[in-house]
Amino acid sequence: MLPAPASDKALSRGLLDVLIRAGLIAVLVMFCFQIFHPFLNLMLWSLIMAITLHPLHQRLRGRLGNNDGRTATLIVAFSIAVLMVPIYLLGSSLADSVENALTMVRSGNVQIRPPAESVASWPLVGKPLHAFWLQASTDLTGAAQKFTPQIKELVIALLGKLAGLGMGLLVFIVALVIAGVFMAYGESGSRSAVEISSRLSGPERGPQITTLCTATIRAVAQGVVGIAFIQMLLIGVAFVLKGIPGAGLLALAVLLLGIMQLPATLITVPVIAFVFTTEGVSTATIVFSVYVFVAGLVDNVLKPLMLGRGVDVPMPVVLIGALGGMVTNGVIGLFIGPVVLAVGYQLFWQWVRDQPKGDGPGSQ
Repeated sequence: MLPAPASDKALSRGLLDVLIRAGLIAVLVMFCFQIFHPFLNLMLWSLIMAITLHPLHQRLRGRLGNNDGRTATLIVAFSIAVLMVPIYLLGSSLADSVENALTMVRSGNVQIRPPAESVASWPLVGKPLHAFWLQASTDLTGAAQKFTPQIKELVIALLGKLAGLGMGLLVFIVALVIAGVFMAYGESGSRSAVEISSRLSGPERGPQITTLCTATIRAVAQGVVGIAFIQMLLIGVAFVLKGIPGAGLLALAVLLLGIMQLPATLITVPVIAFVFTTEGVSTATIVFSVYVFVAGLVDNVLKPLMLGRGVDVPMPVVLIGALGGMVTNGVIGLFIGPVVLAVGYQLFWQWVRDQPKGDGPGSQ
């Protein structure tokens, strides 16, 4: 057999070198990702907040002697102080609710009205529900003992959710501090983003993609998360001043509904009905009801003003991002999901529309 030509040997050796280098790079990237993965959500959230708050940082910078560090520190300190208000309200509401429940159980004054006879005629669940309800109205302790394992599981699940919520709030505060560091080095960070984007997409499209990503992040963060937070404050303060039971939890529910693009009236209308039922019709209840109902609709006014700045992101994209982020990453994912999915959506359509001339569907 004739020996292989020298050119084939060189080609095989070159291909082997390329494969070895690619394998080593893949291993390095994998290890780097594993090391960075625990901090991924934290850094993403920090970057989102830094990009969102950077215009405010630029406005205040000139008034504070062009000191980037001082300006970022002031913004972070003020943001944490504002954030402490709903956290305090939520904590106080939870503590009051638990204390009231324990007081009622210890005093033995918990009374449940007997069910109506029509409950037994409900299909499938009518008879067992009527029997359990009737027993609970006469012997609540005995009825509770039957479902002790289920009650324990429910309590453990609720405590787990509360612990996750507390950890999410803590991560949010830490991310806000890191965002302040990003803002202090905003100019160099912006140049680095342009350089990376230009290296990936070319020097012509790199700055355009960077601008698109920045506009998308700000539009979604201000138009979705920002509006939901404003709405939570407006409604939550009214709930607290009126003394609504579980005001902090209801305000948190308003925030979650706002991020998921669901109307706050799902919370405000039942609360208004509860107030009229318990307190009757008076000037105070009418003023409270009108204010809360209008505050529940304020997102319809703010969304065109804030979400319309920069880019147009369809609401289904935001909704899927919020739900998917919450399922995969909990409370923090609820905030990060809409932003990340909106950026991906905009980049995808930018890639679809950015075709060389002659490569479109109508070209021959």
